[in-house]
Amino acid sequence: MTSILQSLRKLVTLRWVTGRTAVIAVPALFLTAAFLVPFLIVLRISLSDMDTAGSPFGGLLSYVDGIVVLKVKIANYLFIAADELYLLTYLSSIKYAAITTAICLFIGYPFAYFMARARPAIRPVLMMLVMLPFWTSFLLRVYAWKGILANHGLLNDLLIALGVVSEPLHMMNTSFSLVVGMVYAYLPFMILPLYANLVKMDVRFLEAAADLGATPLQAFWRITVPLSKSGIIAGAMLVFIPSVGEYVIPELLGGPETLMIGRVLWDEYFTNNDWAMASSVTVLVILLILVPMAVFNKYKTDQDAEERT
Repeated sequence: MTSILQSLRKLVTLRWVTGRTAVIAVPALFLTAAFLVPFLIVLRISLSDMDTAGSPFGGLLSYVDGIVVLKVKIANYLFIAADELYLLTYLSSIKYAAITTAICLFIGYPFAYFMARARPAIRPVLMMLVMLPFWTSFLLRVYAWKGILANHGLLNDLLIALGVVSEPLHMMNTSFSLVVGMVYAYLPFMILPLYANLVKMDVRFLEAAADLGATPLQAFWRITVPLSKSGIIAGAMLVFIPSVGEYVIPELLGGPETLMIGRVLWDEYFTNNDWAMASSVTVLVILLILVPMAVFNKYKTDQDAEERT
């Protein structure tokens, strides 16, 4: 009896939980719950009838004559698979998100590299300049681009005054204005992880490459870029994932030909008032984003394990 009480006391005191495990586990559990709970609610709505979506179980479970009946509605998913509008919209979202990510990487990498190689005394100032746009409302910054890219906006007035063009260029409500707005909004999310990675890189690798006869370009391509791979991946994920579901920028800066999944979801939720269909689209979008990410992370983990061995 005494040994049993001692074993129970050890379990209650949780001596096996180290400080490092607790520090990692608590945020991980919180983030998991913050994702799973809303996702499960949306999944329940997507499998329910619109009339019963607000009930506790969304009409999925019913009790009839002593029998618990599980009723799952998959008509919304079948409709999405048969209607090419959703497929084209998703592919369009992927296209604009990929373009935004590529441009952010092309612009953000030199910024991050310059910040990482700057004198330590001015790095906080450069970091503040990158984060400065966040001090202003996101909606206000997007509206500012409407005044810049309009037919009689600041950019067109400047080009006409300089004699570059004779009449205003049509830039608003086009793919160009959409990409410009998304690149501007998400560029800091690419710069910050790249900077965090590049600033920790050991410059002695570059010095060794120079001693071995490598040119600065060769040293950059063969040493700096591979060592910053994790920062590139992190920045690409931070830009690509929210860009796929972006709604505000396509609504304010995009045109009819720039249909994205965020606008479709808005129409389903608030115009058609069809929460079940909108939830079905949401679930598919989440799965179509998470599954490739999981496969990529699994491949990267296996590749890193092979490199260590």
